Amino acid sequence: MKKLTLSLSLLAATGLLLAACSDDDTISNGPSEKAQVVANYADIVYQNYKDAYDDAVELETAINAFTAAPTAEKFAAAKTKWLDARETYGPTEAFRFANGPIDAEDGPEGLLNSWPLDEAYIDYVAGGTPTTGIINNTAEYPAITKQLLVTLNGADSEESVSVGYHAIEFLLWGQDLTAPAEDKPGLRSFEDYIDNGTTADNEARRRDYLNVCADLLTDHLDLMVQTWKPGGTYRSAFLRLNEDAALANILLGIITLSGSELPTERMSVALRNASQEDEHSCFSDNTHRDIALNLQGVINVYKGQYGNINGASLEDLITKANPTVAGTINSYVLSSTTKVSAILRPFDYAIAGGETSPEGIKVAAASSDIRSLSTQLLAGSAAIGITVNGIE
Repeated sequence: MKKLTLSLSLLAATGLLLAACSDDDTISNGPSEKAQVVANYADIVYQNYKDAYDDAVELETAINAFTAAPTAEKFAAAKTKWLDARETYGPTEAFRFANGPIDAEDGPEGLLNSWPLDEAYIDYVAGGTPTTGIINNTAEYPAITKQLLVTLNGADSEESVSVGYHAIEFLLWGQDLTAPAEDKPGLRSFEDYIDNGTTADNEARRRDYLNVCADLLTDHLDLMVQTWKPGGTYRSAFLRLNEDAALANILLGIITLSGSELPTERMSVALRNASQEDEHSCFSDNTHRDIALNLQGVINVYKGQYGNINGASLEDLITKANPTVAGTINSYVLSSTTKVSAILRPFDYAIAGGETSPEGIKVAAASSDIRSLSTQLLAGSAAIGITVNGIE
């Protein structure tokens, strides 16, 4: 895996000044409560990205084993590892929108989790031509390389996704062409990767493409691990921020994810259009986990907890400043997680009837409570004297 580097130009872009920590609530001879929250957040971010990286390495290993000697069993194992990898990546979405390195101008987010994806940009599709997709366009793209796929990512439009989790997902599951009520994901055959000509052409190129995507995934996650590890470039800069500025970034991330990105872009749009093309993991029918994990990421940050980490939190600060607001936040944490759990699986079936269907109403109710959670988090930020700019 190639080591990547990330510049600190993003610090200037955020307009935040590196400064000494404020001492509003400094504990004698120790870090302030706010500084403890900021430091605990950095621990959570690093560990979550490290877990996501470790799972992506296992995914890459499974994919390499499959492409070296394709079998149905190895194909199923690679799919299982993809699902496992999403479990640890999903909560990291709470670190996005927080003026951090993931979404910087030179950051890797667009190379990791971009969606929706135009399937025909990568490979054959139902009703397509023999040269549909990068894999089958041998004249224009004679060699499948890392540089090529990174360059092509987003080259034509936002849906021109060539790499990342969802490109790998499509290569493993293929299009989901079954009716939502059948509760089946995409049914791509493992024989698409065997040089026998019984299913799809360009099998060797498809193997190369899958291998390159898996390698790029670990490259880009390793970048996040390296920059957030103790002593890492961004982590060091982040911990030197003014406490209130750092807390504003943290809150911006979870308020944006819970206020617009998750309930609107990832839930309401798909429900309004009653279209599986608008759902996050449409090939594997794993969208219900995406939603739950994104929400869990917000909760992890708010409560200062992840895995074995359990430290100073936003919840502590807000509870101390305004117990009523903190109580309301926790009520929406409970109600939103409960309502997300009640959404019918698969998600494409839950949205198939639209907004007024019984299952659609459940999706709308979960979406509404997540937005309310965001509103209360904003009230909590005000209670601790933090101004959060950039909320849409």
